[in-house]
Amino acid sequence: MTRKTLVAWSSGKDSAWTLHTLQQDPGYDPVGLFCVVNEATERVAMHAVRCELLKRQARAIGLPLDILTIPDPCSNEVYEAVMADYMAGARDKGVECIAFGDLYLEDVRQYREDKFKGTGIEPVFPVWGVPTEELSRDIIGSGIKAVITCVDPAQLPAGFVGDIYGEAFLRNIPDTVDPCGERGEFHSFVFDGPMFSEPVPVNPGAVVHRNGFVYMDLSAGRG
Repeated sequence: MTRKTLVAWSSGKDSAWTLHTLQQDPGYDPVGLFCVVNEATERVAMHAVRCELLKRQARAIGLPLDILTIPDPCSNEVYEAVMADYMAGARDKGVECIAFGDLYLEDVRQYREDKFKGTGIEPVFPVWGVPTEELSRDIIGSGIKAVITCVDPAQLPAGFVGDIYGEAFLRNIPDTVDPCGERGEFHSFVFDGPMFSEPVPVNPGAVVHRNGFVYMDLSAGRG
């Protein structure tokens, strides 16, 4: 019996791989995506991806997308209230699981599990524990294509922003950087992959330095 599952969608490679993994698993039925967006900028937090690009991803994937807005700045209490309200609505619609693309950060997983206790929805982690050296090459080998939209210059040189996530990127990043960016070294936007019916064309824009991070401002291309 399959369980109705929502995917926490960041627009990046790890959430795309999580969806792909669920689509191969007969125990889960991915019925939708949801993403938390800064209401002032209308962009994904950290990834800085525009809502229009999120919507184009969802159309190419063929799943409904729920966009949850939070203020900027946003307290933890406000964030948790937004999530709790959304989860209650999802449960009422028969959703049984929420899938996250977390890889190995125990504190993040524990936080999610604690918040879901008593909600009637189970948090699941389909790619948890896969060594990131292996996982990064599985992602690339699957045909997932992504562009680096955000870099933490304290961990990875700013010049990597705007690069394509591929073998050349993995060869060139410092050894101290996790190949999946799990420690926040970089974030990405997926524009093609096995879960897409067609690519999502994007145009590179200005490189922006903001709040200690470096961002590539992507806009929707023709397609």
